[in-house]
Amino acid sequence: MDKPYATRPQRLQAEIPGLGNDPASVRQRVEMLERVLERSFTIPVLRRDVGLDAIAGLVPVLGDVLTAAMGAYVVWEARNLGLPKWKLWRMGANVAVDTAIGAVPLVGDAFDLFFRSNSRNLKILRKHLDKHHPQTRVIEG
Repeated sequence: MDKPYATRPQRLQAEIPGLGNDPASVRQRVEMLERVLERSFTIPVLRRDVGLDAIAGLVPVLGDVLTAAMGAYVVWEARNLGLPKWKLWRMGANVAVDTAIGAVPLVGDAFDLFFRSNSRNLKILRKHLDKHHPQTRVIEG
């Protein structure tokens, strides 16, 4: 007459996509960040996608520092995934060029519309993930 012990109720764990350290979650985070920084909305007259990078660049110093930090976060995530150093250097150079030229008044604001360092870095990261972690691919349809 062994009485089975009642098991404690298990906590429900919310599965919010993109919060893990696995390659698929990192991919989701970086893609979302790239969308916010580079393609948040479209300028109707120009039919050009712009994001926080171009808008924050209008604020003289603070905007450039903020977007540089967000770009550096993408490089940091890539480092945690184990990208080769030459790819990390290339990604870092993209962020550095975007920050340096973007800091120049007027010229930098126009430059931010056309040079999309975060899109370039996402392309590098996607190529690596598609080759080394093919299960992270998202089939759009």
